[in-house]
Amino acid sequence: MNPRRPQRHGTPYLGYRSSDSRAPFAEYFRPTMAPLAPHVVAALDAGPQAGPLLTALEDAGSLLESDREPTETGYALLPDGSMRVAVHTPMPEVTPSMWDWWFSWHGDDSRKYKLWHPRAHLFAQWADDGVHTGPRAYVGRTSYVDEYLGSRLTRAAISFLSPSVLGLEETRLADPREATAVCARVGLSEHPLDVGYLLHHVRRTEDGSEMRSRFWIGGRHAVPRTRISAFARPLPSFIGRAASMTATNAAGLLVHCAQEMGHLAAFLPALHQQFAE
Repeated sequence: MNPRRPQRHGTPYLGYRSSDSRAPFAEYFRPTMAPLAPHVVAALDAGPQAGPLLTALEDAGSLLESDREPTETGYALLPDGSMRVAVHTPMPEVTPSMWDWWFSWHGDDSRKYKLWHPRAHLFAQWADDGVHTGPRAYVGRTSYVDEYLGSRLTRAAISFLSPSVLGLEETRLADPREATAVCARVGLSEHPLDVGYLLHHVRRTEDGSEMRSRFWIGGRHAVPRTRISAFARPLPSFIGRAASMTATNAAGLLVHCAQEMGHLAAFLPALHQQFAE
C-alpha cells in the first residue's frame, strides 16, 4: 500500500470546539476518562518483560488457539530495537461486530475519532475518498490519524489488512457475533516508512467481549514503504530513530491503548445502536 499524503485543512486540535457540538454524535464526546484498570497499572509497575513472554509477530495466529498467553498486558523490548506490547480490555455488553462497524465508521471525520480518546486524538482521514460499507469495510484501506502517545505527537498511516496476512485462520473469524480480528500495517503518514503491525482480537465472553491487542513496532519491522524520494532524503537516519524503541515508547503505547479501548467500550453499544445501518 502506498497512500497519498494527508491533506489537513487548518490545524488539528484536541477536544471539541463549540461548532463540533452540532455533530449528530456529539453527545458521546466525553472528555473525562476513567482511571487505568488495576491490571494495566500492575503491568506498568512490572516494567519490561522477557521477550519470549509476549507473542512474536510470526506467532500471531496463536491468539486464536490460546485462552490466555503468558503476558496478556505488558511489554517487552527486543535486542533489535523493537518492542512488543500487549493489552487486555474486558468489554461488557460489547459484541465483536460492533468493533468491525467502528473501524469502518469513524475514519472519515476527526470528530468521530475524538470520541475514542478525547485527550489524545486530533485528526482522522481516509487515504481514499470512497464510501465503503459492509463487514470489515476498512480492510484494504489506509487511515491517516494524528494522535498523542503520551506527550509525543504521532502522525500515522494505518493500512488495514486481512487477518490471514498475519497468519490468522479466517474461518475462525467467519461469525462476527463470536469473534473478529482487526489487523494493520502501521506506518508514518508524512514519511514513506512503515514501522510495525497491530492486531486487535475481539472474542465473545459471557457478559460481552474481550479485546486482546498486540503491537509489534520498531526494529526489524521499520522499513521504507517506497523508493526514497527527493523530499525524503533524511529518511535513512529517521529509520534508525524509528527502529529504536524505549520503555517510555512501550509504556506510552500500552497506556494509550488501554485508555482508548476502555473509554469507547463504555458507550459503543449505544453509539452502534444509534448510528449503525
